[in-house]
This record gives sequence, C-alpha cells and structure tokens, in this order.
Amino acid sequence: MMQTQRTLENQQSGQISGSLSFNGTLSKEDEEMSKSALSTFRAKEEEIEKKKMEVKEKVQAQLGRIEEETKRLATIREELEALADPMKKEVSVVRKKIDAVNKELKPLGQTCQKKEREFKEALEAFNEKNKEKVQLITRLMELVSESERMRLKKLEELSKNIETIRMA
Repeated sequence: MMQTQRTLENQQSGQISGSLSFNGTLSKEDEEMSKSALSTFRAKEEEIEKKKMEVKEKVQAQLGRIEEETKRLATIREELEALADPMKKEVSVVRKKIDAVNKELKPLGQTCQKKEREFKEALEAFNEKNKEKVQLITRLMELVSESERMRLKKLEELSKNIETIRMA
C-alpha cells in the first residue's frame, strides 16, 4: 500500500515514464528504460537543434559572402564597362554563376523552414503521446488502487463471516 502511494506521488509529480508491472509499480528496468529513452530523445533533439543552427549559419555565411561578391562584381563590371568591356564574356559568366547560386539559396532557405516546421510538428506529436501515456498510467494506478481496496474489503467480510461461523 505504501509503495502504491509512493508510485502515485511520483506519477503526480511527472516522474513516471515507463510501463507498469502486474503489481502496479514500476520496475527498475522499466524506469531505467524510460529514463534512457527520454535521454536519447533529448540528445537527438539537441543534435537536431545543433544541425539546424549549423545549416542556418552556413546559409547566412553563404548569403553574406554572395552579397559581398555581388557588390564586388558590380564594381568590377562598372570598371570593365569603363574600359570598353575587354572582359565582357568573363563578367557574363561570373554573373550567371551568381544567379545560379542565388537560385540554389532560395530552396535551401525553404528547406530549412520546412525542416523546422516538421521538427515542431514531430515534437508536438511526441508530447501529446507522452501526455496520453501519463493519463493512462494515472488511470491504471486508480484502477489498481480501487481493486486493492475492494479486495481488502471483501477479505474483511470473509474474515468476519469465518468469525461468525466459529462463534456459532
């Protein structure tokens, strides 16, 4: 009974995260498995966040570099035009490359945004399922407690009946 109370207190404080054995208490193995799963999830979440930040930083670095290169090329183009465009062909090639890189950057930015949305949706789904699990564990604990109470009551009645039979 004391173990059941402790388990209910742990569950109410949000510390239960494992399966229950037949007697209504968490086994150490289940508790460790739950802690391990939570730890793994947090590590993966941190890894995803780290990779997301790395991608953002790379994209920002590329954007900054491209802006600088674009300005530099514009300056070069002006100087070349002032010199009667002896290198017009090369400037055109470089300009086309810049345009190509700009076109590649747009989908990269969209991919980053899409991955962020997917991550948030997956995290929300995980949290909902975890909440459902906690509710189910709470209900199970209530049922186990009720069952124990009813069995104790029945045992007391049977014991009284036996005492009554002995007296008679």
